[in-house]
Amino acid sequence: MISSKFAPVLFGFVLSALMSLIVSGISTVRTAGLIDNLPSLWLGAWLMSWLVAFPVVLIVAPMARRVVQSLVKA
Repeated sequence: MISSKFAPVLFGFVLSALMSLIVSGISTVRTAGLIDNLPSLWLGAWLMSWLVAFPVVLIVAPMARRVVQSLVKA
């Protein structure tokens, strides 16, 4: 089991993986259509997107949490 001190990084890892997978899939299908090599094209787009998404999530998540805390009642 992974230590709870790594929970924020693990959350960012999983969130960025899923979000970039979904968004790159939609973008790839919209751009290329339903073609024969769609899975390999999608995989390439997803890996490139994830390389950007993971560090961005780690940097932006704390700012987003602060914004949300300022918008909701305690």
